[in-house]
Amino acid sequence: MGETSLAVEHGRQVAQARRLFFDRGDRPADLVDPMVLRSWERCQRFGLNEADGREGCDSLDRATLHTEQERNHLLLRQSQPILEQLYEQIRDSGSMVLLADQNGLILESVGDADFVSRADRVMLMPGASWDENLRGTNAIGTTLAEETPTTILGSEHFLEGNAFLTCCASPIFGADGRLIGVLDISSDYRSHQRHTLGLVRLSSQLVEKRLFEAQHGRHILVCFHSRIDYLGSPGEGLAAVSPDGQVLAVNRVGLQLLGLRRADVVNRDFSMVFETTLASVIDRSRRDPQSICEIPAGRDRVFYVRLRGQAPLPRPLGRTGDDLPTAAPARREPARPPALTLDTLNTGDARLQAAIERSRRVLGRDIPILVQGESGVGKEVFAKAFHNSGPRRNGPFVALNCAAIPENLIESELFGYQGGAFTGARKEGAPGKIQQAHGGTLFLDEIGDMPLHLQARLLRVLQERSVTPLGSCKAIQVDISLLCATHRRLREEVARGAFREDLYYRLNGLSVTLPALRERDDIRALAQRLADQEAAQRPPVAFCERAMAAIEGYAWPGNIRQLNNVIRVAIALLDEGESLITEHHLPEELFDAPPPPVCAATADAAPAAGHALPPLAGASLDEIGRQAALCALDAAGGNVSAAARQLGISRNTLYRKLGRL
Repeated sequence: MGETSLAVEHGRQVAQARRLFFDRGDRPADLVDPMVLRSWERCQRFGLNEADGREGCDSLDRATLHTEQERNHLLLRQSQPILEQLYEQIRDSGSMVLLADQNGLILESVGDADFVSRADRVMLMPGASWDENLRGTNAIGTTLAEETPTTILGSEHFLEGNAFLTCCASPIFGADGRLIGVLDISSDYRSHQRHTLGLVRLSSQLVEKRLFEAQHGRHILVCFHSRIDYLGSPGEGLAAVSPDGQVLAVNRVGLQLLGLRRADVVNRDFSMVFETTLASVIDRSRRDPQSICEIPAGRDRVFYVRLRGQAPLPRPLGRTGDDLPTAAPARREPARPPALTLDTLNTGDARLQAAIERSRRVLGRDIPILVQGESGVGKEVFAKAFHNSGPRRNGPFVALNCAAIPENLIESELFGYQGGAFTGARKEGAPGKIQQAHGGTLFLDEIGDMPLHLQARLLRVLQERSVTPLGSCKAIQVDISLLCATHRRLREEVARGAFREDLYYRLNGLSVTLPALRERDDIRALAQRLADQEAAQRPPVAFCERAMAAIEGYAWPGNIRQLNNVIRVAIALLDEGESLITEHHLPEELFDAPPPPVCAATADAAPAAGHALPPLAGASLDEIGRQAALCALDAAGGNVSAAARQLGISRNTLYRKLGRL
């Protein structure tokens, strides 16, 4: 049965269920999901009327919403990059991404303008609460009530006025296990995609991982999993451990891997949770900080473990290499690739080579650089390469995307704050990005999106070489090299009063424009280099001539970011033992008539091509392959053979990608 037929059948069943439930008082458990039925019953107990539009449910005013956003400062800060990445996966699909707090209050949203205007009519917008007792059955409110990922399709919404929506939401749990928010994708009922819930779940895992790492960044982080390829992915277990071996916290994934409750692990000794001592793991990590250890996990299983964190590793007393526990020897990772430098960026394109040579001439000099170019051309990569090529290479490289952080949070992120400077601030305060970059390089991406009042503060920092954190009167001297990037035309922004002229001339010491990918003549070499980087954990891969010709002939509206995503999906679709990327591993869009060039001002709106939605940052190749397989299966109407033919893989390989074998 095709996707349209399934939607029609689902709509018919829900309509019948609503008649039985609302008109006759029956409980049609065979027609709707039990979770939806439980929600309907709760809504009736709340006294809601299914025909009521809830027009009296107003949203918060701007000042009150600002207060609530500050109260949820940590959640917003760690979610914002994921929110932006998630929207990039669904851009131009008539959808929006929303973040709500533990009370269902929408804190932030980003979406397609046409759908956002429709959503505004039912108050699906920042400042409005979508708790069940106000809005009836909906993905945000029902996820909070059930504490589990939820999809609410069309008329499954309790209120009739919300029936045009399809919403998929996943809960976000804090480092202590408390439910603190919800991530949601909402769209028109007619455009529902079955893989959307999986995308939201993966994104909420990424947020939870960032929250855990942010809260316990000063402790020893023990990353573990029963599969070595899950280390570094959103699905790895994380344990925060004190230097004396006390387990302070374990994330949700870690608890599932251990098969233990939170109360069974917190404040216990490391050896009571894992079947070895922290000292033995630290000893191995000292010999090779990048090593992956194997430790016993019971029932003939092992955990692969790697240590991370800022806490200094204690040197265990009375321990030698001869009395370590009988765990398997450490497994070394493949050698790291050479450091990214301006030389390694040069793959033969004349325009890029000219930009590299211009930049090389100011290495080590106090000259700010303004990097311009369309979204996705690699401005941050260029900035990192510049940093690694100069005398500050051993200092920190600190990046801040001015467009990816809410306006009310940029100031504290950039300049830092003193303890108690605002609601939700850490009591010990926090250094800002400028202070963190002392002795190294500060990279401000999308500088054209920085609010005007902060532009004045930044100009003062650059002139006085000092920064004053929020809530403090003490200026702190800083020594930084500054690079900025933007896809906007800053001269035009200055002309219309959106960017300070004095700051523009202060930043524009050397202007470097990176060419769009469609303008470069080194795409073949660049594609192979990206493939080599993505295939670092497997045998080298190559492209057949037809696949490479398609890559060279495509216009790449998403530039290098899009190319890298396509290559990641292609490698994820390779079977074990395969090393040749063919046209079957590439999206069909590459073989159609090339789309028209995209100008810099609209490059952000360009969707990335691929069989599946482009992978999120940090996703493993296994997860990327699974997403691509799911999308192909959806497109084939559930026909496994057709999906396998579309992807150029066998049925068994497709089943393996889906995790069924």
